[in-house]
Amino acid sequence: MNIIVADDDKMLSRMLCTILKEGGHTAIPAYDAMQTMMYTMKHLPDLVLLDINMPGGTGIDVLRRLKTSAKTSHVPVIVLTGSTDPAVREKAIELGANQFLAKPIEPDVLLQAVRDAK
Repeated sequence: MNIIVADDDKMLSRMLCTILKEGGHTAIPAYDAMQTMMYTMKHLPDLVLLDINMPGGTGIDVLRRLKTSAKTSHVPVIVLTGSTDPAVREKAIELGANQFLAKPIEPDVLLQAVRDAK
């Protein structure tokens, strides 16, 4: 599975990419909202793993754009965030996120979420 990992925390992003690669996936890191949109449009991944708090726009903005674009509306999105605000969770689900997961996340939980998103 080809996955865009969108998170501005570069160390966390590399760790998530490593976990995904060890799970047999291809992972492409993106570090801000604009890069996430560009990579998603270019690579048309099988899944986007999306943080909420990023520079250049929020994950909610990215999710909204992904789900309203005919080119990317079919791409599953898992929101992975440290935000504990229930309104953020509700908005993400309302906009079409497949799952909403909290950081920190255990590798086996992440890999199971990716398998479930197919």
